[in-house]
Amino acid sequence: METQTPKVATDEQKNNGRRMLFDFGPLLLFFVTNYIYSDLMLSVKVLVVATLVSLAASWYLERRVSLLAAIGCAALVFFAGLTIYFDNEFFIKIKPTVVTLLFAVLIAGGRLIGRNPLEAIIGKQIDLTQKGWRAISWLWVSMFTTSALANELAWRTLSTDDWITFKVFGLTAISFLFFVLSVPILQKYQRRY
Repeated sequence: METQTPKVATDEQKNNGRRMLFDFGPLLLFFVTNYIYSDLMLSVKVLVVATLVSLAASWYLERRVSLLAAIGCAALVFFAGLTIYFDNEFFIKIKPTVVTLLFAVLIAGGRLIGRNPLEAIIGKQIDLTQKGWRAISWLWVSMFTTSALANELAWRTLSTDDWITFKVFGLTAISFLFFVLSVPILQKYQRRY
């Protein structure tokens, strides 16, 4: 009888799990807080604190914070601040629309003037040919535009509780779908050394 040694998670697997926790942990806390208390203002405060803690932990453990995460956090603090100050849920509801459209415009605008803003943002994590960067850039523009349109439809037609569920799970599902669509591009255009 053969004995099997247990598989030990690699550092990369641990880092991916940690990043996932840092990315989705605050959103899940936002959802759970609203589910338990049905209080959007409290849920927004929890989201801001959890996001700041997540970024601080990321910095402490990895000595880096991604540019996208930093921009997302700054936007969250700004829109959450407006939401709390004016006691108006409108601001937190439009945040995903504004941020994703901003990213879409920046990436598309950069591509149209011959620049590659996406490579500048995530180029240390993946190494693609120029054709690959062009394809992935337009895919991300599509993802951000789809997310913005979906959020607009959701916050205008759903109750606040249903919108929160959509924000946490629906927008995440859209991102996951586009991640799956990006895999063939990444495989085809990955630089080989």
